[in-house]
Amino acid sequence: MELAYIPSPARGVLYLGPIPLRGYAFCIIIGVFVAVWLGNKRWVARGGRPGTVADIAVWAVPFGLVGGRLYHVITDYELYFSEGRDWVDAFKIWEGGLGIWGAIALGAVGAWIGCRRRGIPLPAWADAVAPGIAFAQAFGRWGNWFNQELYGRETHVPWALHITSSTDGRVPGYYHPTFLYESLWCVGVGFLVIWADRRFKLGHGRAFALYVAAYCVGRAWIEYMRVDDAHHILGVRLNDWTAIGVFLLAVVYIVLSSRKRPGREEIVEPGASDTGTGADDPVDLGKDEDEATTDKATSDKATDKPTDRGKDEAEDEAKDEDEDAEPSEKTESAAEPAKKV
Repeated sequence: MELAYIPSPARGVLYLGPIPLRGYAFCIIIGVFVAVWLGNKRWVARGGRPGTVADIAVWAVPFGLVGGRLYHVITDYELYFSEGRDWVDAFKIWEGGLGIWGAIALGAVGAWIGCRRRGIPLPAWADAVAPGIAFAQAFGRWGNWFNQELYGRETHVPWALHITSSTDGRVPGYYHPTFLYESLWCVGVGFLVIWADRRFKLGHGRAFALYVAAYCVGRAWIEYMRVDDAHHILGVRLNDWTAIGVFLLAVVYIVLSSRKRPGREEIVEPGASDTGTGADDPVDLGKDEDEATTDKATSDKATDKPTDRGKDEAEDEAKDEDEDAEPSEKTESAAEPAKKV
């Protein structure tokens, strides 16, 4: 008798009237929101405009979904095009089946289109969203739990996953929860990229490359534990070979990019600084009003203060008035004795 295990949901979809609410889709949607939210905060902190990450994600996410589905269908074509299969199922993305390799590759194409339309360098945008993508994958992997898929070898550890479905060749039992292993690994990758980016000021796509390399390391050993059907080359699963190849490319990029373009981009979004204070910079209205009042008082004082030339002219006029008054006073003084006589 098993005392502890991870239960599987009885079903991965709930119906709100005629509308199906699928757990797999919700996990992906939550992941996308987390990636965009965190990416926006990091983009603004680097000097970009708020909302730019979301605008480019409008291009990247649809391309990524198409790319992820294409990779899955191509590498597991027998699930859709072999005898007894319905090829229409290849379009039923809600039933599961997204390859992260295709999602990142084609998603990058969509992001490149969005960045080009905004005049933004793709590597800088990729660095901003890199940890968010890792966290999005962590949420997305729980979609496999709802569908009771992509589990590992049979085991009796306390955290074993209890599979109850017998459809599509599944055998009910207790297995390694590889979806959980990969979810936790992706969380660690996200925090690793955030730490390394702060510590080493990664730029020019190196934060994104670090995310790719770190993810591939975890994916390699997790993939090795899985028991679902997959193509093998020299006895190794295809996704393991893909992880090794992509890991090497990411490391080579980090090394070459560090030598060719060290440091981080000073400007990630042209014209963002022309809008005034940054989104994170507080505007001190009281200070501005005090400065304006001081400037006005200084101006008024300068206007009321006579110049040296004006002062001389005023003294000359006063002297002339005194001279004009003196003859009259003398006449009055001479007339007074005459009256007395």
